[in-house]
Amino acid sequence: MARVDGRLARSERSRRAVVGALLDLFEAGDMRPTAAQIAQRAGVSLRSVFQHFESLETLFAAAADVQMERLAPLLVPIPTSGSFASRLTTFVTRRARVLEAISPVRRASLRMEPFSNEVRTRLEAARARGRREAERVFAIELAGLAPADRREVAAALGAAASWSNWEHLRRHQGLGVERARRVMARMLASALGHTVGGATVRALDDAERGGDVERRG
Repeated sequence: MARVDGRLARSERSRRAVVGALLDLFEAGDMRPTAAQIAQRAGVSLRSVFQHFESLETLFAAAADVQMERLAPLLVPIPTSGSFASRLTTFVTRRARVLEAISPVRRASLRMEPFSNEVRTRLEAARARGRREAERVFAIELAGLAPADRREVAAALGAAASWSNWEHLRRHQGLGVERARRVMARMLASALGHTVGGATVRALDDAERGGDVERRG
């Protein structure tokens, strides 16, 4: 029994090494690593890669699961009570951390999305989760709108807080993380009929340096 358990443990270590290697290659900027590159990075044989994963698609799915494990400390529920400014600051600070962390894997996943049902399904679920969280955090403001307006404003919130928008701000407009956070905050506030004043901008900067508003109490 101990011998069997040892083999299972080694197999699991090898499997996680392959997944970790794929994520490491993504982080390094390699958006389409080959199985040979993954095997070399993981320190296993090419045969081992396909012993654990029947296709690169199943490997991508496993990598998405591991990435969710890594992101778990960042995925803390955001309070739905408190002032608009405090909720906005907490939401933007935490959302920016998550979006920045997932960027390398998300860029690679988008390349596979048109050709992989597994990747497409996971991306659609992630996008839906992001939209639901924005609607939950700003439910007080949305509740005061007429139904038609509420749907459109909710869609605007989802777009403003999405990874696609973050990528546009960071890569295509060349903004640093701090300025991208501020722009996201302004977009969210504008959609809800609010403005972002100097106090909120300072709170955003302070939250990133010293822990977000809700954790500081």
